[in-house]
Amino acid sequence: MNYLCYQLKLYIKKQTQLYMTNQMKATLFFFGLLLFASCKGQSKKPRIGAEVKVKGDTVLELGHNIMKIYQDKNNVYWFGSWETGVYKYDGKTIINFSTKHGLPNNRIDEINEDENGNLYFTSCHPKSSIVKFDGKEFSILFPVVSDDWKLEPKDMWFKHSFQNEKVYRYDGITLFELQLPKPINLPNRFEIYSIYKDKKGNLWFGTNPVGVCRFDGYTIDWITEEDVTEFRNEGANGVRSITEDKNGDFWFNTEYRYRIYNDSIAKSDKFYRRIKSIGGLDGKKDSNVDEYLSTTIDNENNLWFVSYRDGVWKYDGMKITHFAVQVNSKDITLFSIYKDNNGVLWLGTHNNGAFKFNGTTFENFLK
Repeated sequence: MNYLCYQLKLYIKKQTQLYMTNQMKATLFFFGLLLFASCKGQSKKPRIGAEVKVKGDTVLELGHNIMKIYQDKNNVYWFGSWETGVYKYDGKTIINFSTKHGLPNNRIDEINEDENGNLYFTSCHPKSSIVKFDGKEFSILFPVVSDDWKLEPKDMWFKHSFQNEKVYRYDGITLFELQLPKPINLPNRFEIYSIYKDKKGNLWFGTNPVGVCRFDGYTIDWITEEDVTEFRNEGANGVRSITEDKNGDFWFNTEYRYRIYNDSIAKSDKFYRRIKSIGGLDGKKDSNVDEYLSTTIDNENNLWFVSYRDGVWKYDGMKITHFAVQVNSKDITLFSIYKDNNGVLWLGTHNNGAFKFNGTTFENFLK
């Protein structure tokens, strides 16, 4: 009896040791998997479900050269710089995102937003890149060379890098790199300076130095440089701004003359007709202000033009009003004008940050 008890105790002891050994191996294997997954995640995207968010740097003010301004669906402002990345302003705090936070380039040429609230930052120089920001992290979109020209309502369009004739079309999944056909009998190389979608959903591409063209989903029709400006491909400044007014007429910034185009009245072999416009903004025959860089239309349908060195000009359909933009009583150089969700006008400048219109004058925007 004692012998049987002894054998039973010995058997139980061995089984217990074997169980503990297997449990330890399983535990070590489990922790090994966790360690491997943790190390692997450092070089790739984090595991699904992991909370990752690019925080950026909190700063007290915007950078000096603010070139693009955009207000998103949540009324948050974004300021694109040409040297220091992009700035986010929620009404209380300014946060700066740059290359150290995931941007491939600190120059921002465009800011766009899709229907889901994702933001897109485009840099066209020295190398083209488009970055998607989902509110947590940046991801670079890589293009696929294509000839798939379509005009879908939800597609987004972006400029390509300088010194080529390409544009991007993004359908939410694939970024298509498209070659814009040259105008007939015009061999000049050109660059895409501006992209504009009109009220009918047509796309317009402003170029330098071959004019402007319209894509209606089927064909690409050109208004060549000789019909847009008097320079006729000899040093033109390019179509940097395209705007459709309340009458359906198109305003292209041009050298020496402002013209209105209306494609709906064309009855000849051309799809447009040139109409005499307002000329030099200052009303002079030999005007120093006969071109502009950026345009917007306010909530009262007034046109606002931004010149590089001569301030801002408002056209109400009858008269032109000048607004000087100065720092220390000296005119500053401007680049863009933008209307926010509430109809407030903003300016992007080359060296003096952003300016905001208070109803009477443009004043420097500070936190």
